[in-house]
Amino acid sequence: MDNSKNTSSIPEKDGAFHFAFGRVNYMLMAAGLVLLALGYILLSGGGSDDPNVFNPAMFDSRRLVVAPILIVVGFIVEILAIMYKGKKQ
Repeated sequence: MDNSKNTSSIPEKDGAFHFAFGRVNYMLMAAGLVLLALGYILLSGGGSDDPNVFNPAMFDSRRLVVAPILIVVGFIVEILAIMYKGKKQ
């Protein structure tokens, strides 16, 4: 069997080191991580030190609406950062 044609999916070595992601990918990943961190920070807190005392801050719109939206948007940005493929040069 003649294997003169290179049909493997491994690219030929040209001596250069290539990153899997480009600069835009890393910038998008950083933005997604910032959004996730901000969402989780907004989600935290609101508890009471005394378990017998009700704290209405637990049901604030910041915790019920804003924080989950930021977390979901952060995950979407992370997925886009992984899937984004820059322009060919």
